[in-house]
Amino acid sequence: MSNASQEDVFAFLADPSAHGLSERVSRIDTHGAAVFLAGKDVYKVKRAVRYPFMDLSTLEKRKHACERELEVNRINAPDLYLGLVPISREGGQIKFGTANVIEWAVHLRRFDENRTLDRLASRGELDREIIVGLAQAAARSHKRAPIAAAANAASALHGQLEETLSSLAAAPHIFAREDVLELRKGLSRAYAQNEGLLKEREKKGQVRRCHGDLHLRNIALIDGEPVLFDAIEFDESIATCDVLYDLAFLLMDLWTRGLKREANLLFNRYLWICEGLESQLKGLALLPLFLSLRAAIRAKVAVLRPGGEENAIEARSFFAAARGFLLPAKLDLAAAGGLSGSGKTALAAAIAHSIGRAPGAVHLRSDIERKRIFGASEFERLPAEAYLPPVSARVYERLRSLAALALTAGHSVIIDAAHLLAEERRAVELAASQGKAHFTGLWLEATLGMLKERVRRRAKDASDATEEVVAKQAKLGASAAEWQRLDASAALDQIAAAARATLSR
Repeated sequence: MSNASQEDVFAFLADPSAHGLSERVSRIDTHGAAVFLAGKDVYKVKRAVRYPFMDLSTLEKRKHACERELEVNRINAPDLYLGLVPISREGGQIKFGTANVIEWAVHLRRFDENRTLDRLASRGELDREIIVGLAQAAARSHKRAPIAAAANAASALHGQLEETLSSLAAAPHIFAREDVLELRKGLSRAYAQNEGLLKEREKKGQVRRCHGDLHLRNIALIDGEPVLFDAIEFDESIATCDVLYDLAFLLMDLWTRGLKREANLLFNRYLWICEGLESQLKGLALLPLFLSLRAAIRAKVAVLRPGGEENAIEARSFFAAARGFLLPAKLDLAAAGGLSGSGKTALAAAIAHSIGRAPGAVHLRSDIERKRIFGASEFERLPAEAYLPPVSARVYERLRSLAALALTAGHSVIIDAAHLLAEERRAVELAASQGKAHFTGLWLEATLGMLKERVRRRAKDASDATEEVVAKQAKLGASAAEWQRLDASAALDQIAAAARATLSR
């Protein structure tokens, strides 16, 4: 179909009378589709284009892509994708119909386009609850995604890498030749260093038929829940990937928008609920490669999208991010200790994004790992025997073991646990030394009355601590003189600033 003929179809879909409407039809253009928002309906037409990574040049290929879009997206958004609609030309008139079909459109139920997560982000409305829900949605999507144990995903990833770099090199008016060469060296080196790990993860079921295009613009908040839509349908080799590569698109999107704390929260909430935590921590060695390639792909797509200098500015920004993700960062192991109610978790969450490489430190929390050991949900209260000394010793040993996996993968860690015993503090310092990481111990202190009040006010928290527990802890007289002492009664931003200053030393 010629581009001129497609423009006729686009004009038809943009006409309110074609939908029995009086109000205006809105249109959204991407490099691969034209989308029409008509009342309660949405119609998405594939553009007649051919790129190195996507071929929609014939009607048959566009129909197949529409069918696949329905199939792959009904998994995550069954209520949005309504069906496939034929568009025909009869007697010189374009209409919806099955005779003499000249184009196909995916028909969707319209949602509030102002509630896509990219728009929420631009308005500063991505709150903690939405990010937690987003982590759950991503983890659920990966859990139900079919395993692809023989997809040769490492080779496919290398193909995407080469194709992306070639596309960037073909735009010398936007990207300096020497900068593209430098990015090529960095990405090629990161791939070569991790090719074995990529193949190992595929054998262990971490390569699945994923969303493939998981960034904020392709997620909408519907009835208060993040819903994933617009998954990759045109190339199985792009959508069949490592689950961390799928997640990396979201992390990169948040990080490059300056939403670093949100990116770190998403990262850690995903790790808290994902399958095979140990495997994912070992896989963190891949994050610089994954984040960089995702940013480079966005740079490439920005060049392809209809538009002018604004797209070039966006492309250069993503290109710079792609280079930045490959830069080395100091390896840290920090520990936040203190009695229950002293604010260890709040502090760890407040500073984790500023520790180590993107998207910040792995946040390991004793309350979460204790629940994991007992197979309990985050807010399920454990029996008293779950807090006996032998169990606590097992929890601390697990925290250090998990930290070692992340450190070996080159990723910084912050451990959030009371560390009331001197041997617990010595053991975590030793773990840092063995992991060749810089250690920082942070000890939070407040009055007993304040700690009891904070514990009493807690709601929907993984901690099972009570006022009685705080009183028992206080009788131990724990005081980590060897760690940096912080006044837990101060405002969180002040405590976080003091903690970051200590880390920087």
